[in-house]
Order: sequence, then C-alpha cells, then structure tokens
Amino acid sequence: MSSATDVASVLELYRLPFFDLLFRAHSVHRSFHDPEDIQRCVLLSIKTGGCPEDCGYCSQSAHHQTELQRVPLLSVEEVRASALRAREQGAQRFCMGAAWRNAPEGEPFERVLAMIREVKSLGLEACVTLGMLTAEQAHRLKEAGLDAYNHNLDTSREYYPKITTTRTYDDRLKTIRRVREAGITVCCGGILGLGESDQDRCALLSELAQMEPQPESVPINLLVPIPGTPLGTMPPVETTDLIRTIAVARILMPLSRVRLTAGRLSLNKEAQLLAFFAGANSIFIGEKLLTTPNIAPAKDKAMLTEIRA
Repeated sequence: MSSATDVASVLELYRLPFFDLLFRAHSVHRSFHDPEDIQRCVLLSIKTGGCPEDCGYCSQSAHHQTELQRVPLLSVEEVRASALRAREQGAQRFCMGAAWRNAPEGEPFERVLAMIREVKSLGLEACVTLGMLTAEQAHRLKEAGLDAYNHNLDTSREYYPKITTTRTYDDRLKTIRRVREAGITVCCGGILGLGESDQDRCALLSELAQMEPQPESVPINLLVPIPGTPLGTMPPVETTDLIRTIAVARILMPLSRVRLTAGRLSLNKEAQLLAFFAGANSIFIGEKLLTTPNIAPAKDKAMLTEIRA
C-alpha cells in the first residue's frame, strides 16, 4: 500500500484546513486538466425496478416498498431516440443503467449490445451499468464498442455490509477486474450520506486510488433519500464534506474525471462552482438521473456558460 494512499494518510489530507485543501486540489486539477473542460453526460434507465439486490439507498430494489413504477427493458429504438436528444442537449457521453443483479444472457444482453452500437453510431461515448459481469460478457461489451462500465463501490469495505447484504465488496471488485481485463475503462465511485464516517469516505477513496490503473471516471454521488427505502430519512450531507471528498479524490487521482453526479439538485450554483474548483469536471445533464430528478437543463446551460465567460 502506498504511503500516500493508506487510509490514515487520506484522512489526514481530508482534514486539512478547508482552503489549504482546496488550494492543493485546484493546483493539481490545473496541472492535469483544462478547468473549463466539464464533460456533460446523460443517464438513462433502460430497465427500471425489480432488482433483487437490497441496497438500502435504492428505489429500484424489490426489497423496498417505494412508489417506483417498474419498466421492462427498453427497445433499441427508444434508446436511440433518447441518445439523439442527449446529443442535441450537448451531451458527450450517454450512460445506460439496468436494474439487474447480474447482466443477463440471451436476447436482453444482445439488445444491450445493439443499444451500445447505436449510441456509438451517433458519435457519443457509451457507458453502461448492468450489475455483475462474466469475463465473456465484458469482452462482448468491448467488441460492441463500449467505452466505460460503471460499477460503484458505494462506501468503505467495513461499512458496506450495512448498506448491502446481497453481494460483497469482493463481488464488486471482481467485476471491475473483468471490465479492466476486457479493455473497457472503469467508472467507479461512491455515495455520500449513507451514515458513513469520515474514515469510511477516506477508506473508499484509498481503495479507488490504489486500483492499478486508477479509474478513469470517479462519480461522487450525494444520497437522494427515497421514501420507503431504509435510508429514506437520512439527513443531508454538509456541502463542505462533499467539497472535501471531491478535493481529496482530485489529489489522489489526478488523471481521473471526477464526476459530480446524483444529488446535485440539493446544491445551489455556488456549491457546484466550488465543486468544480475542487476538481470535479463532469456532470449529468437532463431532467432525470435514472429515477431521481435532476437540475433543469436551462440552469445547467447558464452555469456552464458562466464558467467559460
């Protein structure tokens, strides 16, 4: 374990005086990235609800009584139409999520491969999250042209069993290894607001930073509490905690895209600008993120225009 990425060292970094941490993070960010380069992504739920996993934050779990309406796997034509709209909105990456524990075999998987080919034909980067993969499935996704696979660790190894009991941390890491071995880039991050401690957040960042190579994409999500889920009444995360997490992620993983993802609706413009200053350089645009609402496109357009002014 690198001395710079062990949990104690990451926690020491996380607890630096706030402006010292931001200065370090922004300096790293400017050394490796154009601060005006913020990638815009759109995330579409291609199969909604009925997931057999019991993740405590998720509206799509079959274990929870939420008001979510289940929707079977979309058609290739529906996905193409959504991808076209995303491109018109200025998206550069189109992400597709399906509520499965394991990616299926047979026709559903063939349909997802066709979706990927359609997205790529439109000149967009293609990313999917389909649950756990076999090595053969990972290679077939690569052959279809997939750019990135999302498979979040969510939190620390120690805290993980309090969030999900139907799979293990090592299950997640096994799929990430298969994705990497197939030559697909890795999108892997976590969620803040699950009841985790500062140490848990730093342990997650330590785990991500020690991956070889590091994830090309690191989404930092804020919990969106969903009524009917075990975490449906969790208090909001302090904005400074979010900014600290993004700053540490940027310092530890200088080449990665750090993505300001779910929960952005709870942030005002100034908080988002601070997140970009700390090293975030990607957002999801559009009015919905899988099943939760997102910031209105006009507001995002105005904010991004202001950054480039």
